[in-house]
Amino acid sequence: MATDDLMTRALDSLGDDEASVEVIHLLTDLADIPAPLAIAEVAELLDLTPHTLRYYERAGLVEVARDANGYRLYDKEAVRRLVFLTRMRLSGMPMRDLQHYVSLVDAGAETVPERLDMLIEHRDTIRRRIRELTLSLTATEYKIATYGGTTGPDVQ
Repeated sequence: MATDDLMTRALDSLGDDEASVEVIHLLTDLADIPAPLAIAEVAELLDLTPHTLRYYERAGLVEVARDANGYRLYDKEAVRRLVFLTRMRLSGMPMRDLQHYVSLVDAGAETVPERLDMLIEHRDTIRRRIRELTLSLTATEYKIATYGGTTGPDVQ
């Protein structure tokens, strides 16, 4: 199941409701997924390339075990972290911020206040981007209506 499928499943469960922690849990519910997974399996599951997974590992964002032959073995915790990382990247979090965040997580519980500050700042950035995109969507819908197109029932 690719990340798009996971996200579609999560968004479908929302309906018209706001996002909730339960939806995030759906994205990281890996009960049906056998562990450990090979790099190709994780790449398919998360709709990433093996190159991207190796890059995340080299960047220090995820630790991956190796088998006796040196092949990567992704446990469920590594896959959960990758789901989080892909959501943060999709939301525009820079790699350097992700690296800093992961280093804080790895440093332990005493870094929770700094992690919280980072996430609050990123949340505020996302909210601003959503407002900007909403304004852009309104302008696009206006132009569609100007040209005689249909904008849908949710547009005034």
